[in-house]
Amino acid sequence: MLSKNEVKYIQSLFHKKTLSASDVFVAEGVKIVEELLHSNFEIVKIYALAEWIENHKAKKNQHEVTEDELKKISNLKTPNQVIAIVKKRIYRKPEDLKNTVSLVLDGIQDPGNFGTIIRTADWFGITNIIAGTDTVDVYNSKVIQSTMGSFIRTNIFYTDLKKFLQQATVPVYGALLEGKNVTEAEKIKEKLLVIGNESKGISKNLLPFIQHAITIPRKGKTESLNAAVATGIILSHLVT
Repeated sequence: MLSKNEVKYIQSLFHKKTLSASDVFVAEGVKIVEELLHSNFEIVKIYALAEWIENHKAKKNQHEVTEDELKKISNLKTPNQVIAIVKKRIYRKPEDLKNTVSLVLDGIQDPGNFGTIIRTADWFGITNIIAGTDTVDVYNSKVIQSTMGSFIRTNIFYTDLKKFLQQATVPVYGALLEGKNVTEAEKIKEKLLVIGNESKGISKNLLPFIQHAITIPRKGKTESLNAAVATGIILSHLVT
């Protein structure tokens, strides 16, 4: 049986202030927890239904909960068997970006967008994501959920993007409304791809560092594309 303090503590990790100050985060669902169990992330504790525990008897730090208890500590409308409290990983600045494609995210605010971008990056074999300090926290539970486990295989490093791009030694591409048609862009093996904020685009102070402006040609009447969708389309054309 879960104590009131445990419930209160786990629920608090879904709030930005508590999450930022904590060294742990929450991961939910069978798929994500399964991937974490086979990763180098340290799992502090697992709360799971009897069915899940029955299939994972060898795992440590398990606590059996009822469906009602799982609902109390879940951030999902329909909890999926298991919740894990996990130690945060210390992401490090990429030492060498040569011969790789890396993403630079400028002010991505929507957790779902960010999580989908991480998942998309993983699909295309991109391991480094450099995020501005105004991008949503990777350990936000909605971000983690949207990645479907891809955050495990991706290095997400937060930094001052202006300083970072000033020091860039590989070509810098940027997704802009006015730019070269991405379908005609040359595929090269090393580059930084800057994706801007969902509504404002790339910040003005970063525009001077964009060496190659690219765009997705529009045929309809909508004003803009979802940031995660745009990222996927661009990567499908730029990644060799």
